[in-house]
Amino acid sequence: MFNSLSDRLTSTFKNLRGRGRLSEADIDATVREIRRALLDADVAVPVVRQFTASVRERALSAEVSGALNPAQQVVKIVNDELVGILGGETRALQLAKTPPTVIMLAGLQGAGKTTLAGKLGLALKEQGHTPLLVAADLQRPNAVTQLSVVAERAGVPVFAPHPGNQGMETDAVIGDPVGVARQGVAEARAKQHDVVIVDTAGRLGVDQVLMQQAADIRDAVTPDEVLFVIDAMIGQDAVATAQAFLAGVDFTGVVLSKLDGDARGGAALSVATVTGRPIMFASTGEKLTDFEVFHPDRMASRILDMGDVLTLIEQAERAFDAGEAEKMAAKVASGEDFTLSDFLVQMQQMKKLGSMKKMLGMLPGMAQMRDQLENFDEREVDRVQAIIQSMTPAERDNPKIINGSRRARIARGSGQTTSAVNGLLDRFTQAQKMMRQMGKGGGLPGMPGGMPGMPGMPGMPGGGKKSRGKQAPAKAKKGKSGNPAKRAQQEREAMAKALGGGVAPSSAPGSAFGMGGAKGAQPTEQDLANLELPAGFDKLLGGR
Repeated sequence: MFNSLSDRLTSTFKNLRGRGRLSEADIDATVREIRRALLDADVAVPVVRQFTASVRERALSAEVSGALNPAQQVVKIVNDELVGILGGETRALQLAKTPPTVIMLAGLQGAGKTTLAGKLGLALKEQGHTPLLVAADLQRPNAVTQLSVVAERAGVPVFAPHPGNQGMETDAVIGDPVGVARQGVAEARAKQHDVVIVDTAGRLGVDQVLMQQAADIRDAVTPDEVLFVIDAMIGQDAVATAQAFLAGVDFTGVVLSKLDGDARGGAALSVATVTGRPIMFASTGEKLTDFEVFHPDRMASRILDMGDVLTLIEQAERAFDAGEAEKMAAKVASGEDFTLSDFLVQMQQMKKLGSMKKMLGMLPGMAQMRDQLENFDEREVDRVQAIIQSMTPAERDNPKIINGSRRARIARGSGQTTSAVNGLLDRFTQAQKMMRQMGKGGGLPGMPGGMPGMPGMPGMPGGGKKSRGKQAPAKAKKGKSGNPAKRAQQEREAMAKALGGGVAPSSAPGSAFGMGGAKGAQPTEQDLANLELPAGFDKLLGGR
């Protein structure tokens, strides 16, 4: 949603880089570009004026003039001011001291209240609460049925004593929504639900009937939280709607829905400042799990293309299986090879995170790769999964046994091309090398402990060719002779060296084959006689 605004601000800050000192003209030009970017993003005019005035005042102060890097200091000021207009601090739900906690949802029709009720119910259930959804929206056609379906998907009970509007278009009030809300709270208290979420009716526009009904429900259930659900895509009209609901219902927090849309996002940057109420949650997709706590500092970082790694980590912690993660870590540490079966398990866990585009978009600096992200095909993960599942268990554990005919069979079985199978196996070989490096304690390339010269993953920056600086000449490696007699002699010399003094001190007192003896001692005939060699290995030693 904030792509356009993010691009405009990032472009503005690029013009400041490399300057040791900023003049007043430079700051005025920067503030002017910021003002245009915010107005183009549908941010309310009073909010834009307040924001740009604060940025200009701080940018002209000693805070910037005395900084070692004035351009970065301006970016920090803009980030701080963005956090301010987005609400400043994260605000959690205020739970009642005596259960149940009553949460009332209010907003216009189509804002996403019913779906949000299911998302909030699922989130609270995962936190250990026992929520109950109350269907008090009797006005919109089939609203009660929709809430029942959403509640079933979320695994949360719903209280719906009245069927509501079954499909007819009417402006008349149907049933007694105030009575349903009151009964729902009583039901929750009787069955020991600790949270009640009341879904109320909305209208296509703000009118007296809507406000009166919402006010009556509020008076009947005395909610601990009144959440105003607003469509983040409605632009400038968000300000007038928010002010009307603030006067009529006096909500305690805001929920932004449809934050994954392609609108310009002015509502998100306006509503908190205009109403003085914090944004508490954000709905970022159609799935019930596309729901997150709103963090003003993290959202400001996203807008300025600094990423949101903390949210990414939190989502990963929820999606990934801790047992599988420990199992994989132990396997890597023990030196076992990373197999395609392991790769398939990891990929299936990655899919639990949701959209790959959304996940990658939380990384810093990804605005510069937005075109590549937009062209990324989410179905590529499914294609890779199909290729791996078309292999036999033996092929997944040891891809080297997959010859040309088997690759063609795998391609036919997965509905892909042979080149796609070859590409996957090549990329997996690179990943396997990286996992071996991690198992040796070297770490990842570019990280502390990483071994120099280790190639990065294909297509990722920083990997591939070595630097062109001076390098130590490589020591020539002596190859094996093609003459059988000389080859046997080389094998005997190599064995004697391994059994002799070629063992590192760390392996003492035993040798690499578990034989005792001091370092540098030559093996005796008795040692060689007692040595258990693999079948056929004695032929390499000339029959000894």
